[in-house]
Amino acid sequence: MPRSLILMRHGKSAYPLGVIDHDRPLAARGERQAALAGEWLRAHQPPIDAVLCSTAARTRETLAATGIDTKVSFEPSIYEAGIEQLIELIRLTDDSVQTLLVVGHAPGIPWTAWELAANRDSPHADALSAKFPTSAMAVLAVDDSWSGLGTGLAELVDFHIPR
Repeated sequence: MPRSLILMRHGKSAYPLGVIDHDRPLAARGERQAALAGEWLRAHQPPIDAVLCSTAARTRETLAATGIDTKVSFEPSIYEAGIEQLIELIRLTDDSVQTLLVVGHAPGIPWTAWELAANRDSPHADALSAKFPTSAMAVLAVDDSWSGLGTGLAELVDFHIPR
């Protein structure tokens, strides 16, 4: 049975004056988006065994609004991570984890989803490459162990934008 990797961009954030980027909170729309994302995850995906989440306020608030209650590792490096950094973090996941959720930022999350997908000519890949808006989720099936994850070694099986 393949493992599931869910790459999620944080919900729509607010831009309060005087608040540094890392500390920006979710906007009301972002809270609604994230709650809808949580409902979709519970209805359409296997139970999430573990979460890797950026330490930024908007990612932590996104995760909280989803209502996903499982083991969470808050990873500072996700905040400005590129493709290689995100893949390296995912590779460190214990093989007992069947479904992993990663909550992060653009451009790292969408670029990583694209990089991992073997089926880049699919309707899901077309949607993902057109736009990866806030709270969107790319779901990838991974046949190998987490440590074996690499470019083109997963299948993009869903792309969902909660609205």
